[in-house]
Amino acid sequence: MDCSRPKTRDPDEWLEVAPDFSRPIVAELRDWIFRTAPDLTESIKWNCLCFSGRKLVVGLSACRKHVGITFFRGTELADPFGLLPDGGGNTNIRSIRLTSAAKLNRQALAALLFAAVELDACPDVLPAPKVKREPWPVPDFFAKALKRNAAAAKNYRNFAPTYQREYFVWLTTAKRKETRAQRLAATLKALADGRKWIDRKSA
Repeated sequence: MDCSRPKTRDPDEWLEVAPDFSRPIVAELRDWIFRTAPDLTESIKWNCLCFSGRKLVVGLSACRKHVGITFFRGTELADPFGLLPDGGGNTNIRSIRLTSAAKLNRQALAALLFAAVELDACPDVLPAPKVKREPWPVPDFFAKALKRNAAAAKNYRNFAPTYQREYFVWLTTAKRKETRAQRLAATLKALADGRKWIDRKSA
C-alpha cells in the first residue's frame, strides 16, 4: 500500500494529484459527503481529505489500489451493516477499504455518517478513551542495521512510537527476502535523512 504523494493543504489540488485509480472514487465520495452532510468543512490532514464539524468526523485517503474511508470515532458508532472492520484494538479510528464505488452500500454508509455527525455535535459526549497499543517488537535484523547506522538510529529514537511503528509494520510485512532487503535499505536512507515513513520517497 502506498498513499504518499506531494503534500498540499488545498483539497482541490490534493484531488488532482491523487492516484489515477482512486481519484474518481474519492471525487464521487467527496461530492456525496457534501450532499449528505453539508455543514462539514474539509481540510487536508496527514495527507488525507478530512471532513470536520466541531472536530474530525470522517476522512478519505487516496491510494494506488484502494480508497480508505475513515471514521475518527468509529468504535463509538453503531454499525448494524458491519461496514467497519475491527481495528485490532489499537485506536478509536475505524476505516473502510474500498476498491470500487459500485460495491459500496450507500444506505449503510449514510447511516454511519449521520451517526458520526450527530456524535460530533454533542459536546457532552466525550470521545472514548484511546486504547493503548501493544508494543510492536523491533525486528532483530532492523535493530542490527540501526547499530551500523548512527544517523538513522538517532532519528529513529527521536520519532514518536507511532512513526516508529509504521516502519516496523512495513519491514515485517515483506513476504520475500528481496523485498525486505529493499525496504530495509529504503528505511535506513529515509531515517538517516530524518524522514517519516510516509515521506520516505520525498528526497
